[in-house]
Amino acid sequence: MKVVKAVNHHGLIECLFYMPSEQSISTSGKIIATLSTIDENSSGEIRQRLMDLIIEMINTDFNALIQLLYRIDINEANLKKTLEDNKGINTAALISDLIIKRQLDKIETRKRFSARIPPGDDDSW
Repeated sequence: MKVVKAVNHHGLIECLFYMPSEQSISTSGKIIATLSTIDENSSGEIRQRLMDLIIEMINTDFNALIQLLYRIDINEANLKKTLEDNKGINTAALISDLIIKRQLDKIETRKRFSARIPPGDDDSW
């Protein structure tokens, strides 16, 4: 998001906020945005979008892809094993599946911990 400050006719500073266009968002940013749409009912459409973005990153900025996978918390050893065990299969599809699985695991963990009973009055600070 871009913030532009300007002085209006009363001499007051006004802030204008601009959301970046789709073209100005990095590929890794698009992947992160796509992750927020993943849920238990995710469709093949999300998988295909991830695959397209991953192919773009493989071809243009592989190091950024590796950094992104680390940020998303994809286990490096699991990634290497998956790729080695599935030679000849679309790499972008394999990585997309790992990303979706990781996101679904995070959703499940959040549900499990949010279902806990909140502390009583004597337990709160």
